[in-house]
Amino acid sequence: MKNLKSGEFLVRSTDSSKVFIPEEYNEEQLMIAQTIKDFIETEVNPIVEKLDQGDRELMAETVRKAGELGLMGIAIPEEYGGFEQDFVTQMLAAENIGAGYSFSVAFMASTGIGTLPIMYYGNEEQRQKYVTKLASGEFIGAYCLTEPNAGSDANSGKAQAILSEDETHYILNGQKMWITNAGFADTHVVFAKIANDRVLSAFIVEKNMPGVVIGPDEHKMGIKGSSTCQIYYNDVKVPAENLIGRGGMGFRIALNILHMGRIKLGANVIGAAKKSTSDAIKYANERKQFNVLISSFATIKHKIAEQAIKTFALESSIYRASNDIDVLMKELKAGGMDKGLAAIEAIAHYAVEAALLKVYGSEVLDFVVDETVQIHGGMGYSAEMNADRGYRDSRINRIFEGTNEINRLLLVETAIKRGMKGDFDMAGIAQEFYNNMESCRIDKKEGENFFEQKLRYIENFKRAALILIHKVTDKYGKDMLKEQEVINNISDMMIQIYTAESLALRVKKIADTNAKTNIDLYKDMLDVYVYEAAAIVSKNAIDAVYSMTEGEESEKIYKALKNLTCVQGVNTKDARRRIAEFLIEENEYKF
Repeated sequence: MKNLKSGEFLVRSTDSSKVFIPEEYNEEQLMIAQTIKDFIETEVNPIVEKLDQGDRELMAETVRKAGELGLMGIAIPEEYGGFEQDFVTQMLAAENIGAGYSFSVAFMASTGIGTLPIMYYGNEEQRQKYVTKLASGEFIGAYCLTEPNAGSDANSGKAQAILSEDETHYILNGQKMWITNAGFADTHVVFAKIANDRVLSAFIVEKNMPGVVIGPDEHKMGIKGSSTCQIYYNDVKVPAENLIGRGGMGFRIALNILHMGRIKLGANVIGAAKKSTSDAIKYANERKQFNVLISSFATIKHKIAEQAIKTFALESSIYRASNDIDVLMKELKAGGMDKGLAAIEAIAHYAVEAALLKVYGSEVLDFVVDETVQIHGGMGYSAEMNADRGYRDSRINRIFEGTNEINRLLLVETAIKRGMKGDFDMAGIAQEFYNNMESCRIDKKEGENFFEQKLRYIENFKRAALILIHKVTDKYGKDMLKEQEVINNISDMMIQIYTAESLALRVKKIADTNAKTNIDLYKDMLDVYVYEAAAIVSKNAIDAVYSMTEGEESEKIYKALKNLTCVQGVNTKDARRRIAEFLIEENEYKF
């Protein structure tokens, strides 16, 4: 079976044997994960308070220590001083770094958006000069795209680079803001327009070049330990050889690196969510009210179970997509593509999943940390507890790497464009379901087992989404993105579909391979998740219908969508209690 293309999950089912699940990590992957966990425990946690006080030197020193252990070179080829691990392993590293609060932001900014534009798009001389030092931690990187009047619309930036008469250097002028690591970064990947170009180019700028001025650290709601500043470039002479790729490639570089940043953020928040859930469980097992531990209260169990179910679904989805990227990456390399370009092209191909998982992951973490504060009660509002820090640090993720509002629009638009481009026949399949909506439901077959039932429900959810995709494209055409409320409805349906399917495939593979003995708890998670997903899919579908249609047409579509999103009832109370009681017994997140 061929690998799914980006967005193709809407029109094609997947065999559980073909997905990668975290239960399949090999010894080397587990060793890397443990090394990172140990580093966070011994090097980051003891100084987290000092980092939050804005100690730039201490943060830089800690990032460099990670480099000395080789942790900053996991994604970098061996010839540039790295370990050249596959994408799944890179994502596992990102997940475990995610438990490090502000440190994770500084680390991920340097190893990701601060390094990989040079690795993926730079020439051999640039890689040898800069990537080798970034991989070792000798250099720390920053990524300079955002400007005061150019946020989500990055290509409207005003920074300008003028080629000198002798063509030896560019004169760079401009202002960048919200730059992570700005206070101590050695190299900046800076986006600016050459002369009067309409599109961006990308340059490598060193912090010590005359004319580079670093502003003071911003005072932020969270991630206080990460250095975030404005940077001013005043007649900076940037050597001509520091242009990354060709002139005018900057916008493409920026977009593709953002795809990478989005999906890695999705992995990063898994580590934060697991830690926050563990903090909640431990506190619930220590705190007494009315002379009993609060972990015995049904409402607390409900909260802990929900934290675990959402985190587990996110993890299932992230590694499913990561393995798809790995498969494509290997195919591109086998076809003769440069390994750096193969990596970024494979990541960029899965733009739909990257945007989807960025949105879902950031919102899962917000849910998890909020419930952790609530479980802590008044102590959760105290700065003495990690609950406070986790809550504040989480909020930025819905803004990082493109706001969730932008990404919701992007994931639907990109999926539709991929279908129109011919990657798969979305338009034809969607029209067929629309034309035959009264009979397009997949009904129960005799002898259907647990997993067949869940996957049947999910296939029906897909058909509901495709009916709406046909309607929105047919009614609005090129203007469909102006109907942002409807697009948001469809995006939320797609998010639930992908995550529910990923969770179902993972649990089925666990059951098929006997990877876990307590399979019933995993089935409980799947039971609750699909049941809840049905309600979310149904609500968004109905909202979209009545936003686009009226009269007999709306009633016809409404009946079809209600039929497609109807699922069997589930005793969610008992299922959640079983999940929570297992975790309470373990005294930590342990799925």
